[in-house]
Amino acid sequence: MSLQITPAELEIMKVLWKRPGIGASEIVDALDGEQDWSPRTVKTLLSRLVEKGALETQADGRRYLYRPAVAKRDYQKKEAGQLIDKLFGGRAAPLVAQLADARGLSEDDIEELEALLGRLKQ
Repeated sequence: MSLQITPAELEIMKVLWKRPGIGASEIVDALDGEQDWSPRTVKTLLSRLVEKGALETQADGRRYLYRPAVAKRDYQKKEAGQLIDKLFGGRAAPLVAQLADARGLSEDDIEELEALLGRLKQ
């Protein structure tokens, strides 16, 4: 997947991953308080995402409903892989170490990592 999504477009994708199949006006409402974007800006971002193949449309009378054409998990996996390649030479351990140093790890984080490592060792 070579899909490049800008930070602004990602905000639109986040809304649609939570609520697929909604129109532009519902997206504007969902972003209210988080982004100060006009309906025209949202429609421009939606058009770009459709052109990129990140969104699919369905006509609903005079408006369009939007659905993600890429799963959130797939996008996260691709982006995480690119980050690890770019900053850590493809190695995950230095990334985890950096996160632990920069943000700290909660007990829940540590338990999740231990469980993941246990599954990976099997």
